[in-house]
Parts: sequence; C-alpha cells; structure tokens
Amino acid sequence: MKEFWSEKAKSLTPYVAGEQPKEKLVKLNTNENAYPPSPRVAEAIAQAAGALRLYPDPDAHRLRAAIAEYHGVRPEQVFCANGSDEALALCYAAFFQNGAAGAAGWFPGTSIPRRVKTPDVGYSFYPVWANLFDVPLEIVPLKEDYSVDVDKMCGGSGMILANPNAPTSIALSIPNIEKIIQKTDGVAVVDEAYAPFSRATAIPLVSKYRNLAVVRTLSKSHSLAGLRVGYVVADENLIAALQTVKDSFNSYPLDMLAQAGAEAAVRDADYCREVTGKIVETRAYTIGELWKLGISTLPSDANFVFARFHDPSAEAVFAALRERGVLVRWFSGKRTRNFLRITIGTREEMDLFLSALKEILCK
Repeated sequence: MKEFWSEKAKSLTPYVAGEQPKEKLVKLNTNENAYPPSPRVAEAIAQAAGALRLYPDPDAHRLRAAIAEYHGVRPEQVFCANGSDEALALCYAAFFQNGAAGAAGWFPGTSIPRRVKTPDVGYSFYPVWANLFDVPLEIVPLKEDYSVDVDKMCGGSGMILANPNAPTSIALSIPNIEKIIQKTDGVAVVDEAYAPFSRATAIPLVSKYRNLAVVRTLSKSHSLAGLRVGYVVADENLIAALQTVKDSFNSYPLDMLAQAGAEAAVRDADYCREVTGKIVETRAYTIGELWKLGISTLPSDANFVFARFHDPSAEAVFAALRERGVLVRWFSGKRTRNFLRITIGTREEMDLFLSALKEILCK
C-alpha cells in the first residue's frame, strides 16, 4: 500500500545497506574498520557533551580547519556533511541536477539535461541518487578485467567515480583520474572512501581543476562509521554551491559530538596511519592465503578484497560462511554474482574466515 505517497516516492528503489546482524558473527560485510578509533575521540566527545543544550556550529569551522590542515588546503575548500553519503547526495543536487551541458556552466541554471558518466559496477547508491534528483546517468561498462575504462569515462558533462572502486577494490592511477577530469565538461566527483588504503589521492589536483570535487569519509580510515562524518575537498566555488544546497535542506547536519570526535580523529594522524598500515598488511596476507586456496582476487587498494568463486558458487559460499559464523557481502548483479566482497578485519578475524572457507572448499 502506497496511499498518500508522492509520485517521486513511488518511483524510488532505495539503496540496501549491508546487514547489521544482531547475533555475534565475524563481521566482514560492510567495510568497517577493524580497529577502534583514536582514544582522543572519546575524550573530545565527553568534553563536548557539556554544551549539548546549544546548537552545533552549522558550518563546522573547527573540523574544516583540521581537515584543511591535514590535506594542505584552505578551510574554504572543505565542506562537511553527515557521512560521505550525504556529501555525495548534495553533490548531485549542487552540480548535476538540471545542469548546463557546457563547460561554462557547472551549476544548475538551464533546462539542458546533463548526462553524468559512471561505471556499470560501482557504488550502488549512485543510481539511487540519480533517480531521486532526476539526473540522467550514462553507464560506462568496466573493462573485462573489471578496471575502469578511462577513455570511455571521458567526455561527459559530469562524472562520478569511486577510486578505489567499490565493490571491485581496483584503483585508477592519478594520471588516469586527471585525464578524465580534463575531459569532463562539468563537475568530476571522485569518491575516495577507500583512498587512505591506497597509494594516491586526487586531492592535490583540486588546486589545478575548478571542476573537481573529492569526497572523503571518516567511517573507514578513522574508524568512525557510527559517528557519520564525511567531507568534500574542492574549489571554493563548488564548496559555496554545496553550502547553498545544505542550508536549503538542513543547517545542522553534523551534531556537536560528531564534530568534536571527528576533529580529534583527524588531528591524530599518527594513529590513523598506524591502523591503516595494519589493515594493508593484513590485506596482503589475506590475498596470499586466498590464492593458495585457488581463489583469485582483483587487485585491491581498499580495506576489502573482491574474490572470485566458481565451484562452489559465490552465493553458496556466502551462505556456508554465514552458517559458520562469518558474514561477508554477496552482490547478485550480473557482473558481480561470482564474487564475494570480504572486508579486511584483524589478523585473528581473517584467520577465522580462512579456516571456515577451507572447511567449505574441502567438503
């Protein structure tokens, strides 16, 4: 029954988030960080709690300053949001919705529809937002090896791409990202949710390209998935568009505790590097063990691996792992159904996963 639903609400097929199980499992399905956040986070949140009778800073000035310092940009080039999902959704509204097709007009302002290029296998929220904001997408198939087709991603009037890509875990080189930016007439949005586990970032290109917006999250690299903090680094003009859209929807998307905890996490850069280093090391170990079992993986620059299964099938292995107390992610799409996405946990968690997998494969 959809009585009283708007036509827009009826037309939506919402994003399905990864399962958050109530029973105790080895949870390797939603790419959460395997380690707790910096100890400074809890201290900062406790200190901020005394001022909860007040509204938070609507523009998160202290957090923006910390992020700017971390990346070597100006605070005016940083926009903060309630998770990178909100940041990405606001990018659709600010840059893609009813936008001009020519390079001279990056923001809404004409009735000429723009086509935003995005890979056929990518973050599954991208088409959901496209439907929500009435943004036409041009779907670009990945190559046979599941890498992004750089040449075919060029030439759009807008572009959105996860780098490293999800769920494939493969990263494009910065020269290839730059090539796409150069040949995109409108705004190029690079979603770097997993970049801290990779070898490169497009953020230094922001000073060179006025049409580049780089989106980040603190959920993965800084172990703050439960706090919901994301941000965008871009030219001041693009940041102003995001601020305008944000203030037309919700002036206070980031609460006081989230701002305080996120600032503390960002400023503890040494802790973040230590944790991401552990995950990268465990990733290499896991990939090596999977290959020993005859399970191939795509090249990974993220905090997860995308492993291919044939006999038994990926769906069957997913179910069998669940029965053994290990939860991973299976996607039913045509090009992803033969893979499992496996979050990199602690070494102990990965050994439990590998032990369960060996048992399944040896049956």
